[in-house]
Amino acid sequence: MLPPEAKQKLIDLLGARGYLDSPEDLALYEYDGSVETGRPEMVVFPRSTEDVVAIVKITGEYGVPIVGRGAGTGLSGGAIPREGGVVVGFARMNRILEIDLENERAVVEPGVVNLDITLAVQSQGYFYAPDPSSQRACTMGGNVAENAGGPHTLAYGVTTNHVLGLEFVLPDGTVATTGGKETDLPGYDLTGLLTGSEGTMALVTKIVVRLMRKPEMVKTILAIYDSAFLDIDSLAVHTGGVEDCGATVAEITARAIVPVAVEMLDGVMLRMVEEATHAGFPMDAAAVLLIELEGLRENVEEQVDQIREVCQSCRAREVRVAKTAEERELLWKGRKNAFGAVGRVSPFYYVQDGVVPRTQIAPTLSVIAEVGRKYGLTISNIFHAGDGNLHPIILFDARKPGDLDKARSAGAEILNHCLSVGGSITGEHGVGMEKNEMMAYQFKPETLETMGAFKRLFDPDCRLNPGKVLPTGKGCLEIRQRVLEQ
Repeated sequence: MLPPEAKQKLIDLLGARGYLDSPEDLALYEYDGSVETGRPEMVVFPRSTEDVVAIVKITGEYGVPIVGRGAGTGLSGGAIPREGGVVVGFARMNRILEIDLENERAVVEPGVVNLDITLAVQSQGYFYAPDPSSQRACTMGGNVAENAGGPHTLAYGVTTNHVLGLEFVLPDGTVATTGGKETDLPGYDLTGLLTGSEGTMALVTKIVVRLMRKPEMVKTILAIYDSAFLDIDSLAVHTGGVEDCGATVAEITARAIVPVAVEMLDGVMLRMVEEATHAGFPMDAAAVLLIELEGLRENVEEQVDQIREVCQSCRAREVRVAKTAEERELLWKGRKNAFGAVGRVSPFYYVQDGVVPRTQIAPTLSVIAEVGRKYGLTISNIFHAGDGNLHPIILFDARKPGDLDKARSAGAEILNHCLSVGGSITGEHGVGMEKNEMMAYQFKPETLETMGAFKRLFDPDCRLNPGKVLPTGKGCLEIRQRVLEQ
């Protein structure tokens, strides 16, 4: 509960345009890109680290929980205030503070949009590598909190591989820094600890990121696969499509070729994407692979020929190589606008984020199809095939009684299967409040207790984003309950 005195102090600090508290405004902040909800009591907009410190101290005086929020594009409920309280929106801390091309570094505030970093340096031959599908909207604070990935993580890694330093505010108002422009600094890797901690330990106010040089050549390949057919020679039914995509990925890996991206879209997703974006995807295909290579010209040209050979040997109907930058950008526009395309077809959808070993992709897709049949739900697939990070998209209608529960149950079955074959419950979307109870299936109690010890060390009263990441049966919510009872 936000006491009136605390609210007034926040208003005095930030001014009339520095907060939101009307019901219609607060309703916009009870959502992110997940199916979870939770309404804040107030949303505040700091403009500086000093503002964040003051907000933390005021809310701390009254024991009010606080939740950091970027653009709200997250897919696991990470930015949703599970216990009400105050949402700290970083939209106005959106400056690129420094660009140091000589050392290939940049310093940004948490409200900087991911793509804006690349736009600021691309004319000089540089870019920022992590590229979530929402990169035109998502912000760096949220990327750090969730350790965001994207299609190009196969070669470049995720956010933690490109964040070198942080400035952050602890729950008592202490401002600290970790890491920096230098590499391999001594001491504990607090930068790595906080990246992916989902705002449960500190509020990040500055980020030092790595910049990279643009490659000499980029080639994007679209491999198209047909559905099931009868092999006349053997009179055997070939299942085609999805299985052939999985075989292609395995063969690419076996040949020691490392594309920067290998994305797969199944037939259901293809049709939704093409109708929305007209990107050039075939409407009649069972599946496609979108493969990108980059590097030195000679190497890329050689690998294009190798990839074409692999795709054809795995029964691809057609292999296209984008001839122009515009054609390449259109294909990626289709891929990165896929979630929006789904919204044209289904009023509601539930995006999952499981991981399996590459050898388990095809069997897992068969399991996903069976889960869809079991619950009577359409499930489309679009995912990072190169690293086994699956994104089954479960279509449902929340207006139908029981449909949301069926979607949740279907998602849980899929994630349990991912765990059973040696995978993970999340690859890049985070745990948030969507998967925190499943952490007990992923990790032993001793491991969860160690994670909880770190959380309590940074945030002893559990005011920062309570009820996230760790199972709520122990730890954070229990501690907050004891604090409230005192």
